[in-house]
Amino acid sequence: MRHRKARNRLGRDASHRSATMKNMTTSLFKHEQLITTDAKAKQLRSVAEKMITLAKRGDLHARRQALSYIRDGAVTHRLFEELKDRYQDRQGGYTRVLKKGHRRGDGAAMSVIQLLPAEETKKRGKRKAKAAGSGGKRPKQEKGGQAEKAQASPRGTKDSGQDAGGRSKSAQTKDKKGGAE
Repeated sequence: MRHRKARNRLGRDASHRSATMKNMTTSLFKHEQLITTDAKAKQLRSVAEKMITLAKRGDLHARRQALSYIRDGAVTHRLFEELKDRYQDRQGGYTRVLKKGHRRGDGAAMSVIQLLPAEETKKRGKRKAKAAGSGGKRPKQEKGGQAEKAQASPRGTKDSGQDAGGRSKSAQTKDKKGGAE
């Protein structure tokens, strides 16, 4: 039975998929940015974060594990010496995947995967803005006549026959034709 075997296979057999991920991981740590398809970027993100976790551990066994995956010894050295210090205080989330658009030839969705810079922190502005605001709920309207409802609604209502500026529909059509009252 094939239960819990689901993963994105990227249209490759196991050895080709492994080689692709190893090459892309090496390129990502070498250049700190890589343009690829969405599916490959999402799969590369988990591999790259595991390599950074190995670098943060920093012992000889972790270095040898990273060397077995990363193709270039100089890139592994850079990971364990420079990039490790950049992410020492961060617990996960070392990469960013940005949607780029679609590839011209086949229409594949493209992304840019980047290593985050050292000074960037997680933004928490959305939570603060939501807490300071109304929380996404509309305030209750008071009971009243049709005129109060028309003023509360920026577009007007079907019953009132007016637009957002308070003009009637007949006045709107006269304006479109060029006639003014």
